[in-house]
Amino acid sequence: MDHAVSLWYAMTEWGADFWLPALLIAAVSYFCGCFNGAVIVSKYILRDDVRSHGSGNAGLTNFYRTFGGPLTGVVILTDVLKALAALLLSGVILRSFPGQLLWGNPDGAVFGKYWAALFCLLGHMFPCMFHFKGGKGILSGGAAVFLIDWRVALVVWGGFIILAVLTKYVSLGSVWAGASFPFISWYCFPNAVIVVLAFIIGGLILWQHRANIKRLLTGTESKFSLHKKKD
Repeated sequence: MDHAVSLWYAMTEWGADFWLPALLIAAVSYFCGCFNGAVIVSKYILRDDVRSHGSGNAGLTNFYRTFGGPLTGVVILTDVLKALAALLLSGVILRSFPGQLLWGNPDGAVFGKYWAALFCLLGHMFPCMFHFKGGKGILSGGAAVFLIDWRVALVVWGGFIILAVLTKYVSLGSVWAGASFPFISWYCFPNAVIVVLAFIIGGLILWQHRANIKRLLTGTESKFSLHKKKD
C-alpha cells in the first residue's frame, strides 16, 4: 500500500483513531492562529486598531505603514511564534497516539504539519476573538514552511524575497508564495491528501490577496517603503 493510499485509508477507515487527534490539532492550531500580532499590539498597546487604518488588514505590512516603530518586531515575533507553536504542538499530539497517525503512517507527521498550518492560517485570517477579521497569512504561513520542509521554504521564501526586493511590491511576493506553495509541496510530497491541503492553503492566501492582485493588474498597487508614511 503506497503512502497516498495508506493516508486516505487512515482518514476513511480508522474513525476516531484518526479524527480525534486531527480535530485536536485543528482546534489547537486555530486557537494559536487567533493571536494576531497586529491586532493585539495596535488595539491593546497602542489603543488604535490597525484595522481602522490603511487597507484595513490586520497584517504586518499595514501595521508597519500605519505605526512603524519597534513594536513592528513584536508583531513579527507573535505571528511567527504562533505558527511554530501550532506545528510543534501538532507533533506532540501525534506522539500521544502511538501506532496511529505518526507511527502507523509514513506521511502522518507531514500531514499533521500541513493540517496544523491550515488551521493556524484560518485562525489568523478569521480570528473568532477579533470578529473574524484578521490578516492575510503570509508571515504565519512563511514561518510554518520552515518546519514543513527546507525545500518548500526555499522556493516560497526565495521567490517572495526576490520579487519583493526587485519590484517593491510585497503583495507580488505574497502571490508567489501562495501560488508556488502547492506545487513545491506536490514535488516534495506526492501524496494526494497532502497536495489537496497544500492547494487549499495556497488558495486561501491568494483569495486573501485578491484585492492586491486586482491593483497589481491595474498598476495601482502601493509599493513598500522602509519609511513609514507621515500623516
